[in-house]
Amino acid sequence: MAVQRMLKFVTVGKEMPEKRPAILRAEDFHEIYGQFAADKAAEQAGRCSQCGVPYCQTHCPLHNNIPDWLRLTAEGRLQEAYELSQATNTFPEVCGRICPQDRLCEGNCVIEQAGHGTVTIGAVEKYLTDLAWQNGWVKPIRPRAERGESVGIIGAGPGGLAAADVLRRQGVQVTVYDRYDRAGGLLTYGIPGFKLEKPIVMQRIDQLAQGGVQFVLNCRVGEDLSFDAIRGQHDAVLIATGVYKSRDIQAPGVGQLGIARALDYLTASNRKSFGDEVEEFDSGELNAMTKRVVVIGGGDTAMDCVRTAIRQGALSVKCLYRRDKANMPSSQREVQNAEEEGVDFVWLTAPKGFTGQGTVEGVIVQRMRLGDPDSSGRQSPEVIEDADYIEPADLVIQALGFEPEDLPGLWGVKELAVTRWGTIKADFRNHATSLPGVYAAGDIVRGASLVVWAIRDGREAAESILSYLAQPAAVAAE
Repeated sequence: MAVQRMLKFVTVGKEMPEKRPAILRAEDFHEIYGQFAADKAAEQAGRCSQCGVPYCQTHCPLHNNIPDWLRLTAEGRLQEAYELSQATNTFPEVCGRICPQDRLCEGNCVIEQAGHGTVTIGAVEKYLTDLAWQNGWVKPIRPRAERGESVGIIGAGPGGLAAADVLRRQGVQVTVYDRYDRAGGLLTYGIPGFKLEKPIVMQRIDQLAQGGVQFVLNCRVGEDLSFDAIRGQHDAVLIATGVYKSRDIQAPGVGQLGIARALDYLTASNRKSFGDEVEEFDSGELNAMTKRVVVIGGGDTAMDCVRTAIRQGALSVKCLYRRDKANMPSSQREVQNAEEEGVDFVWLTAPKGFTGQGTVEGVIVQRMRLGDPDSSGRQSPEVIEDADYIEPADLVIQALGFEPEDLPGLWGVKELAVTRWGTIKADFRNHATSLPGVYAAGDIVRGASLVVWAIRDGREAAESILSYLAQPAAVAAE
């Protein structure tokens, strides 16, 4: 009689990989979750109900075939499970670590809705991919045949790298241009190591390089190399720059020393993890050690900042957010981890200004309450009059999100159409821009969003570029 491998959710409870104690993990930048053992991964994968309409799959931006690779994992067919997960996801080892599964696949798991606790999809995905790297299942890209067409990709973040992977597998010559000295974009310099250790990112970039992707780093388009020059060197171009312009607070005292942008702060910390010399960190400007730190914002970037400050040895870390915990945009799992590590969340508060004489000494905080719902359905925060107070601070980090840079102006390409928000206007069906042969994908089109959406956009844009490259051949054949 065949052993029943699946539908164990009634008898087997949900388990996550062991999480290191907060007091220990707050002392370093290593990932906080351990790894499943083979029997535990099979057991947890076997909790999947194999439902007829897999909401986990439909709510995954990449539409990963989650039920099938969970079943393969439960059956011990691990290489097949990895290959199936890799078929729709360029970077499953990244998504398994940093996707907000509680809002996407796991949050829509059928057995979670039935009260049995979700299948731990992200942890199984991480297990499979780490096993694949260890066992040599991840192979360098080897196209069946090389093609003469060339594509230039501006931006070495997840969207650009996902597109590069798809194009190289079809034999297209790919060159990726990026402003930083290492590829990876926010995967490398924006996300802290306790969520995504940097060797994980570097090994995937090495795989792309070994597969023939050319990287041109330390290259600022519009300064070091013109956009027109890149167009002239390639048959098609993909813009995948992401959005890097920080939203700044407009308030009295905002320009003082000690008020930093989130990305500057996180980049400095991540550079130190590579062993780089970072003047702003070494001088103490972007180092939280022994400081009273206040982070303003409620998204995932704010969570990265508060948890980084804890690890740098801050005296105290407070997070100001203008709504309550239930309305916070960040993953609830991230908020819980931050609270465990000693972050103090001050709900229903917003900055009104900053005190100090050239160097910040405190934040003037307004107390808020939730009023009527706004256009998104969320309750709008309202100021409570005469309830302000001063929160002492030696380092204030603004984590209010990101906006697109003025690419047409910076690159001298006025004919590149943008939306009223400044994002590049691209056809949602094929990612084509207003310029022939130029495509755009990721945050520079949709605004600041999740890594998994950038991966999806990059893969889709690459498929559209392949169709575009095939057109001249088709015309010639007629």
